[in-house]
Amino acid sequence: MKIGIIVAMDKELQQLQSLFNSENVMVRKCGIGKVNAALGAQQMINEFHPDAIISSGCAGGNGDDINVQDIVVSAELAYHDMYCGTAIDNTTQYGQVQGLPARFKADPWLLGKAQELATHADFKTHFGLTVTGDWFVDTKEKMREIIGHFPEAKAVDMESCAIAQTCYLNKVPFISFRVVSDIPLRDTDASQYHNFWDTVAEHSFMTTKTFVESLIKSEE
Repeated sequence: MKIGIIVAMDKELQQLQSLFNSENVMVRKCGIGKVNAALGAQQMINEFHPDAIISSGCAGGNGDDINVQDIVVSAELAYHDMYCGTAIDNTTQYGQVQGLPARFKADPWLLGKAQELATHADFKTHFGLTVTGDWFVDTKEKMREIIGHFPEAKAVDMESCAIAQTCYLNKVPFISFRVVSDIPLRDTDASQYHNFWDTVAEHSFMTTKTFVESLIKSEE
């Protein structure tokens, strides 16, 4: 089984590349934001032909039960900054690209494997909605605006939904597997995010390694 892992930043790339040495696992940096994410996903599909793609890295968390270093697995994904209006089609939802699903669903098999892993893991995993947009959420006001549209969202990032859309169009199984680096509604100046990289990021991406190894083992 060939697995592609896409991250946005050098910090994430360094963490994850050090964990894999298999020719069947490719870790690539796409760059920050939706366009970079979509281009990176398409390039990986064209060149590596993966059987599945994982969006990994960090994300802002949302919810009273979510804390830094928890994992959020995307059961579904949407854009928090997409609005196509109602002039042409009044059925298109906020966060939906007209003509595409309102929410992109994680691959059922990948989601099932993540749920199996979570039952006996020593880290806390949350399953639910991840929302994506071209905005680093560093104020409570911006997070409240996003959650106003998506109150059930568990994580906010800048890439995952764009990768999900690319995988949907190419019929490649996809899931997002993100480490919570900060909780914007509990922080005022992104200090949690910076502290994450300074003090606790080193072992956070071992969970992605464990997940990928479980996928490969199941195919043997």
